[in-house]
Amino acid sequence: MQQYKHLSENERGIIERMLNESASLMSISRYLNRHCYTISKEIRRHLHFVKSGCHGSPFNDCLYRKDCTNAGLCDAPDCSVQLCRTCQRCSKYCDAYEKEYCGRLDLPPYVCNGCPKRRKCTLEKRFYSAKYAQEEYRQTKHDAGSGIALSPDELRKLDEFISPLIKKGQSIQHILSNNSTTISLSARTIYNYIDAGLLSARNIDLPRKVRYRSHRKSSPFIDKSYRIGRTYEDYIHFQQSKPGSALVELDTVIGKKGGKVLLTIHFVESQFMLAYLRNRNTAVSVTKIFDQLYQQLEPEIFKELFPILLTDNGNEFSDPYSLEHDSENNPRTHVFYCKALAPYQKGAAENNHEFIRRILPKGSSFDHLSQQNIDLMMNHINSYSRANLGNKSPYEIFCHVYGKKILDLLNITAIPPNDIILRPELLPIR
Repeated sequence: MQQYKHLSENERGIIERMLNESASLMSISRYLNRHCYTISKEIRRHLHFVKSGCHGSPFNDCLYRKDCTNAGLCDAPDCSVQLCRTCQRCSKYCDAYEKEYCGRLDLPPYVCNGCPKRRKCTLEKRFYSAKYAQEEYRQTKHDAGSGIALSPDELRKLDEFISPLIKKGQSIQHILSNNSTTISLSARTIYNYIDAGLLSARNIDLPRKVRYRSHRKSSPFIDKSYRIGRTYEDYIHFQQSKPGSALVELDTVIGKKGGKVLLTIHFVESQFMLAYLRNRNTAVSVTKIFDQLYQQLEPEIFKELFPILLTDNGNEFSDPYSLEHDSENNPRTHVFYCKALAPYQKGAAENNHEFIRRILPKGSSFDHLSQQNIDLMMNHINSYSRANLGNKSPYEIFCHVYGKKILDLLNITAIPPNDIILRPELLPIR
């Protein structure tokens, strides 16, 4: 029996084929001359989750779906189904909803590949795909030797320990010399993390670094490994593999240099845009907003709204893992990046910034504004009719697609057409 050797792409293909034939883990183990635990770990490590129904029935994993008589819970104008049990989204609006789990998935082989009931099942399914597993293996192997040498959790613990000490006026060298058993990184690495905006502490919190001007201009540390597997070409391929997935574009609107900035979240199909005020233009501040949205909307609604995020290569978007996963490392979205110097690849968001600049002209400061001011501005912008939407407003289109309940969760309200203001007078002047 083979020991200490990774599975090959050919072996993964054999595992998928035998699972489709309802073979047991023991028989796969004997055929490949691998330990049974190796096969079991491989399958569970690369599970591929699919929410699909069966012939004539859509996806529905509610425990009470067979006896359900509810109708029209989502209150969406485009919902034409007679009963909610034949709808894929009404479970998000039902107070009685309870997810049903298939007990077969807790037992070997842990997947639905060879299940005889698969074609009549409307629950969430788990599959083992050789192609999917091989791609995850290659990405994991690459990540092990590149990028930041810390996991998100380790980076958070480092930030919680070192940033308060820096803000007390302590130097990096002083902190490392007195905490060598706790911190195993070099001073240069800590400086790089601060330059990249990965820690709460900033360069301004390092007195000597602010005091002395650099004699030569050097580029800040940028870890580009996070873009691997998330390029614009990867986005095109992903979108082709999952047609119909809604696209959301992220961007930043800058006020006065060094002041507050806006994170804009643009839903391309409806031209609906959200905007959030941030004190600093860092990756931590962007992640914090998406964590808040994740809690505010609940996981299922969040995943429906944000299946794909497309953004530029700014440092504020340099932590895709934290955007793609929740605090328990569960996947929640997919992040992709435009090519450098190619803003036209997310041109919808760029064009919509025109409305923001009518109210907040370029060069104006955002420091005196609150999030309530920004919400008011976006309510006016989203209520403004667009010719390319058939003279409908983004608010109306978004409501038609997702329902008013989600707009209420986002604290978005409609402004009567004749009351819309797209001038600086809308917000307080300072």
